[in-house]
Amino acid sequence: MAEPTWQETLRLRLVERNARESSYAPIIEQYRRLAQQTKLLKERNASLLRAMGSARPNPSSSTVFVPGTGEDNPVRAAYIASLESQISSLRDELATVYKTQGQNAQRLLAMNETLREKEELSRLDAESLRKARDEIAILRKKVEQHSELMAEKDRTAQILHDEINTLQLELSQIEERNQTLTKDNAKLLQRWLDAKQAEANRMNEANAFYEDMQTRRQAALNKHAGANGDEKGDSPATNANGSGNGEERKSTGATTTTDGTPSRAETDVNLTPNG
Repeated sequence: MAEPTWQETLRLRLVERNARESSYAPIIEQYRRLAQQTKLLKERNASLLRAMGSARPNPSSSTVFVPGTGEDNPVRAAYIASLESQISSLRDELATVYKTQGQNAQRLLAMNETLREKEELSRLDAESLRKARDEIAILRKKVEQHSELMAEKDRTAQILHDEINTLQLELSQIEERNQTLTKDNAKLLQRWLDAKQAEANRMNEANAFYEDMQTRRQAALNKHAGANGDEKGDSPATNANGSGNGEERKSTGATTTTDGTPSRAETDVNLTPNG
């Protein structure tokens, strides 16, 4: 078992001292009462002796001594005087008690009035406390409802935040896709423009080559026609008509194929970058 602490030791010592000192308390109380009774008896005896001294007959007087009565009368008188003094003191004490009783009655009335006021105040305080408790209960319910509402709003905000993040991710993906498509469209447009420009260049080269060939052919035909005119000895009118046709064709710049359809040189190819 562990050693008791110093507080426990001090407490045990105090308990032992109180038990030791209170063991003689009944004897001390009896001696105190006996001393009080002894004091009262001594005071009564002293008052009786004083009464006897004052009531003793004068020897020079002509008083007739009656056996059995001379010694009793002073004692009786002293005893009566003592009783009268006790009655007087008791009357004074009774008056004091009545006075104290009246004061206590006044104090009791005042205390009753104060008690009534305190009870009224206590009732008002109890009513205020009840109202305050009701208000506290209502406020607690409101706080709980507010907490539930805030929790619901937090959940809704979290859901909206997740949806916003998802939409932002989708938007970023769509923007990346749009950028990719824009780049692809730009490349395709550039390739289409390049292809159209190349096609236009080829058509221009083909038209130029075709016009050159038509010019050479026309020159060859004109040369051949001139040679045939010299050999056959055509008339000047015929030569004039033939040369006029050639100059007309040359001035108009219209060339025809062998089957009579206009050539592609009639339409000047001048393509824009959009075709």
